[in-house]
Amino acid sequence: MSHAHTLPGQPRGAVVSGPATARAVNVLAPNPSAMTLDGTNTWIVAEPDSDLAVVIDPGPLDEGHLRNVVATAEKLGKRIGLTLLTHGHPDHAEGAARFAELTRTKVRALDPALRLGDEGLGEGDVITTGGLELRVVATPGHTSDSLSFHLPADRAVLTGDTILGRGTTIVAHPDGRLGEYLDSLRRLRSLTVDDGVHTVLPGHGPVLEDAQGAVEFYLAHRANRLAQVEAAVESGLRTAPEVVAHVYADVDRSLWPAAELSVRAQLDYLRERGLS
Repeated sequence: MSHAHTLPGQPRGAVVSGPATARAVNVLAPNPSAMTLDGTNTWIVAEPDSDLAVVIDPGPLDEGHLRNVVATAEKLGKRIGLTLLTHGHPDHAEGAARFAELTRTKVRALDPALRLGDEGLGEGDVITTGGLELRVVATPGHTSDSLSFHLPADRAVLTGDTILGRGTTIVAHPDGRLGEYLDSLRRLRSLTVDDGVHTVLPGHGPVLEDAQGAVEFYLAHRANRLAQVEAAVESGLRTAPEVVAHVYADVDRSLWPAAELSVRAQLDYLRERGLS
C-alpha cells in the first residue's frame, strides 16, 4: 500500500466532514459511487470572525444532506449568505434550488439556467460575502461551465471536478473539450507558481496538500493518454469504443462509458490539430 505522501498531490487520507483549512469546512454528501468517489464535497467557506458563510456545491437533491449543511453552518455560528456552483452536474447542483429555499440565498453560477437571482459568475469575479475573498477562475474542459474558486487567505483553490482528490476526472464530451481542459490545468498551475496556492479542495475525494504536484500529474496523465489514443488510431482503431477497449483495458469496465467521453474529446482534439 502506498503512503499518502507518495501519491499525486499528497492527499490527506480519508475523506471526512469537518474543517479542511482555516476558512473551509467540508460536509460530505451521502452519494458515493464509482463516479463520485466518496461522495460530493459540499464546502462551507467563511472568514473565522464572520457570521456569514458561502456554500459551494450543495450537492444532490438529498433533503437530509442539505439540512445537514445548514445545521453544520449554524454549529459554526454562521448563517449562509450565498450559494455558488462549480458546474451543473447533478451531483453538485441538483440540490441547489431546494438549498436556496432552505437558506433564502441566491445561487450564482456560470450557466444562466442554474442561477437563482440576477448575478452570474465569471472569470475575474470576486466574492466578498462576510469579508471573505473568493476569486472566480474559469476552468472549462470537464464541462463548458466549470469554475474554480481561489481562496487566497488559505492559499487554496476549490476545483469542483476539474481536479479530484483521487484519480483523474473525465472530459465530458461533447460539452467538455480537451483543449480547454488543458488550458484550465495550466491556469491552475499558474496559481500554484505565481499565487502561492498549495492546497486543493476538490469536489470529490480527499484534500490535496501539493497543488502543483497534482496539476503536474494531471497534465502528464493527459499527455500520456493522448499519446495512447493517437497510437491506437494509427494502429487502425477507428471508433471510440474500440479505442477505449484498447487504451483502458486495465480499467474497471464499469468506468468505460465515462472513459469513452474522454476518448471522444481526445479524438476531436487530434482531428482539430490535424494529428490523426
